[in-house]
This record gives sequence, C-alpha cells and structure tokens, in this order.
Amino acid sequence: MSAPIAAQKLVSADSKAPLSPTATTSLTADQIVDNLVRRNEERAHALLHSEATRVYRLTYRGFPGDREAEMTVEATYNSPASKEFKVVSQSGSKLIQDRVFKRLLESEKEAAQPAMSARTQLNRDNYSFQLLSYEPSETGGQYVLQVTPKAKSKYVYRGKVWVDASDFAVTHIEAEPAQNPSFWTKKNEIHHDYKKVQAFWLPVRNESVSFIRLGGRATLTIEYKNYKVTDARQPSDSKQ
Repeated sequence: MSAPIAAQKLVSADSKAPLSPTATTSLTADQIVDNLVRRNEERAHALLHSEATRVYRLTYRGFPGDREAEMTVEATYNSPASKEFKVVSQSGSKLIQDRVFKRLLESEKEAAQPAMSARTQLNRDNYSFQLLSYEPSETGGQYVLQVTPKAKSKYVYRGKVWVDASDFAVTHIEAEPAQNPSFWTKKNEIHHDYKKVQAFWLPVRNESVSFIRLGGRATLTIEYKNYKVTDARQPSDSKQ
C-alpha cells in the first residue's frame, strides 16, 4: 500500500509581512520556494496543537478476493513533534485493519520525529523544484511546481504540487512515492488536498491508489474533519 506522505510540514497560514509583491507569474521558482519554505517554518512554529477526526477507508479488488475495511481515528498533534491516535471504531477486513491502517499510524508517528522530518520536508535540502505554470484558483491563483526528491525514501515523493500564490501554502499534490513502499505493488498514485482552517492549510482528503503485481487494485482514502487548532499567535481556538 502507498502510505500517505505524513512527514511533510505542509501547514501554512497568512503572514502579516508578505515576502513578495502581489503574486504574479513573474515570480521565479526560487522566489516561490523561498516563500514556501519560510512560511511553512513560521507556521509550523505557530501551530501548538491540533485535533481532528480521520476516516480511513480501503477497498481492494483482485486476487485472491475482494476486501474492504474502515477505521475512524481521533488524531492529536502537540508541538513540536508529538502525534497520538485513538481508534474510535473499525469494521471490515481484520487483515487491512492490522496490516494497513495501524501500520500507517505507526509510520506517521515515526515520520513526525525531528530526525526523519528533517529528511522529508519540502525544501531544497530534500527536493529539486521546477516552475511549470500559474493557474487561477478560488483564492486568486496558484503556482504549479514539479518536485523531484534528492534521495529515495517511502516518505518523499516525485510529482507536482500546487502552491497558493497568496499564502504560499501547498493546496494539492499529484505524485508517486520516490521508493516503492512494497514489493507487491508495481505502481502507486498519490492525490492530496488541503484546506484552510483558521490560519493553517491542513489535509482534507488523501487518496492513494496502488496497483498490485498480481493484478489487483487497492484504493485508500483518508478524510479529515472536525478540526480544532491552537495558534500560538491567537488566544482562542477555532473549530471547522
């Protein structure tokens, strides 16, 4: 299965002192990446605490038989690198619950640790960037960047990221893992979407499609809802 790229600190928010003029296509890839990296660092420091409900669903079709499972999890994050998960409910295939869902949670905890996080963050130490295009969006516009990891790992990816031109936040990812996470899969596709919650862009939906060597196909989705975040710069919490 293709694990979500959980180590990325892709939370983003507004800044009172923008690093560039009004966003236009005249910005270079270097300027966009400079803004993205700096804003992400600022907002990662500002995010003290978050809570969310996640719904994991996996559907497998193929040899030796179809399987499905679902798990609801309460996820809690505390700065700088603590993640805790409480399973609220689960149903369907016990195999998927134990060997996919629970392993995903364990991998996310591992990826959040400082040493691992440093090797997977979206910056120049870990990735090369190329500006592909500028597209209109509901928030005014976004840049499309091609990202290529400098080292292979199941926690990094190659593909495209969409960056909001005002907040310099990643809003969407279309990619594949830099390293095949399992011998049994021949191809993995990753689709991630983010939304703005209070002052942060946080995951709203992840989808990973794995094509199995024996001919099957597994589709994993993670939906995020009921966010509650604590911003170091504001005294009150916000729920969405």
